[in-house]
Amino acid sequence: MKFAHLADCHLGSWREPKLREANAQAFVSAIDRCLSEKVNFVLLSGDLFNTAVPGIDSLKLAVEQLKRLHDADVPLYFIAGSHDFSPSGKTMLDVLEHAGLGVNVAKGEELPDNRIKLHFTLDKSGAKIVGLIGKKGGLESNYYKLLSRENLENESGFRIFLFHNALAELKPKDLSGMDALAVSLLPAGFDYYAGGHVHVVDKASMGKYKNIVFPGPVFPNSFAELEKLKQGSFVLFDGGNIQHVPLQTHPVVCVSVDAENKSLSEVETEIRKLPNVNNAIVTIRVSGCLKSGRPADLRWNDIFHDVYAKGAFVVLKNTNAFSSKELEVIMVKEANVEEVETSLLQQHSSQFKFSGDDVELAKKLMLVLSAEKLEGERVADFESRVHSELDRLLE
Repeated sequence: MKFAHLADCHLGSWREPKLREANAQAFVSAIDRCLSEKVNFVLLSGDLFNTAVPGIDSLKLAVEQLKRLHDADVPLYFIAGSHDFSPSGKTMLDVLEHAGLGVNVAKGEELPDNRIKLHFTLDKSGAKIVGLIGKKGGLESNYYKLLSRENLENESGFRIFLFHNALAELKPKDLSGMDALAVSLLPAGFDYYAGGHVHVVDKASMGKYKNIVFPGPVFPNSFAELEKLKQGSFVLFDGGNIQHVPLQTHPVVCVSVDAENKSLSEVETEIRKLPNVNNAIVTIRVSGCLKSGRPADLRWNDIFHDVYAKGAFVVLKNTNAFSSKELEVIMVKEANVEEVETSLLQQHSSQFKFSGDDVELAKKLMLVLSAEKLEGERVADFESRVHSELDRLLE
């Protein structure tokens, strides 16, 4: 038996167009490999899309690639992940299933005692596949507590369980705050546990739970993941052999500069000590407190221009922990959001030359920009309403 295991594709997640395209390219490469390996079927453990209502480009990409599997008679078995669901519980995966491009294996019934009984989906290879959905904030954990295990654990044959959760016993230290299930909540005795949700590359066996596998994301989904993972991946299972397959669309070059007690020119010199960046995704992280100058005065435009001139595919920066002794320390003692906003604006007014009227204007602008779309209101009407309010304030 030979199958592929993908998870956390997050199609459409990156706002940066080049990275969104790289994400798409990684997904296509994974499908290419599945077809060239002539797998019996493909598993998808949640988060095909980054949102419940994906953009047309992301949906088109998914349909094109899943149709390639369909046309090659390679079934896709999936569960919905935390990003696939809307608050109403609807998911675009239902549309893909209705179109015959995949099978949702999180299917079953509610028993009279309120427990949940899942039903296996039988693949022509003989594999018996089942799973449970993932929801935001670990809200699906109660499903596991209500799960009827008898039919799952007593079933014969090669069994696969799809899940979209972190597991407490396998959770990385840097994700210690993430909600997680105990491994014991999974049905025992399966031959393969196809995990998703946690963007790590991992496999483990624990007692009655063998082959617990997290394939990693198809493409890194954040700045930190680009630094940590450098590339995407998925898994090939071939007769018991489990192989993590890398998906590198571009090399990733990471630059990390400690600005502590340095000048702007010293920081810039450190940043410019770049290795070969041709066709690379370049991440630049600057942290620490300058001894002189302000972070805003660092010549990022010149730095980016030079890095692109060396052939970089795309350049990203992170300055969340970059500060200066010249920045004013803000002390906030107020008790509610409105008071905090007013206090911060007033304390910053000397730095940015705000007048009292400008502070009030800033508060009104923040109020308008925090407006939410009304129930049933069209996006175009919502945007027009906000623009009208802004025009009125700025006249």
